[in-house]
Amino acid sequence: MNRILLASAFLLVSISAAFADEIPSALPAPAVISPAPKAPALKLVEPHLHIARSNIAGPARIALTFDACMGQADERILSTLVRERIPTTIFVTARWLKRNPAALAVFLQNPDLFELENHGQNHIPAVDTPTLIYGIASAGSPQAVRQEVEGGAAAMVAAGLPPPHWFRGSTAKYDLSAIGEIRAMGYRIAGYSVNGDGGSLLGAGITEKRIASAKDGDVVISHINQPTHAAGEGVAKALVDLKAKGTQFVRLGDVEDTGDDKTTE
Repeated sequence: MNRILLASAFLLVSISAAFADEIPSALPAPAVISPAPKAPALKLVEPHLHIARSNIAGPARIALTFDACMGQADERILSTLVRERIPTTIFVTARWLKRNPAALAVFLQNPDLFELENHGQNHIPAVDTPTLIYGIASAGSPQAVRQEVEGGAAAMVAAGLPPPHWFRGSTAKYDLSAIGEIRAMGYRIAGYSVNGDGGSLLGAGITEKRIASAKDGDVVISHINQPTHAAGEGVAKALVDLKAKGTQFVRLGDVEDTGDDKTTE
């Protein structure tokens, strides 16, 4: 009996040893998966623009520019521009033109004051890669950028305005490839050097101080489409302040300019 048990035990040990030769001593190390390469960060620019200085001692020469994005016309600003006879460049969207026929009539009645330029069809940032800018979805492709620009221009011509030569996109931010595309369409791109009203979100007092502090050669950006915002009151006061100082007001089309990021070259 003992011989049988010993023989069985020997057999089990032999079988276990044989299987042990077939089993790897350790599990293979898990494969190392490299993380996917990150897409390069989207570079957005907010171009500056200056006009030629007066080069004479005395009052400054500045260009006032206004964006008419959506909403209604701010009569506080518009009536001041007309009353004070202040030349201005206004960037209009197709959407704003459709909603403000009375303001359009004022523009058409005062061609010596108002230079109307292109702010796009639907106020979409002219960026040809999908992204969000201040919560606004960009055009997202070269085709969509072209549609935004061409749609805005077509609406202007349909409203009886001259074909535009300048473009300023929503948020005034662009990627470099979109700048090249817009320039290839024949437009100069309007940056600025003084942000007058912080997107129409600043108070009246700070808006007035910002605009009234404009220096020789500055291009001021403000908004003329938010009649319920306090900023509009500050804009109107600043216009009177500047005129009282003897400021020379010019439109973008009336003077030489210099823009960075190849926006006007």
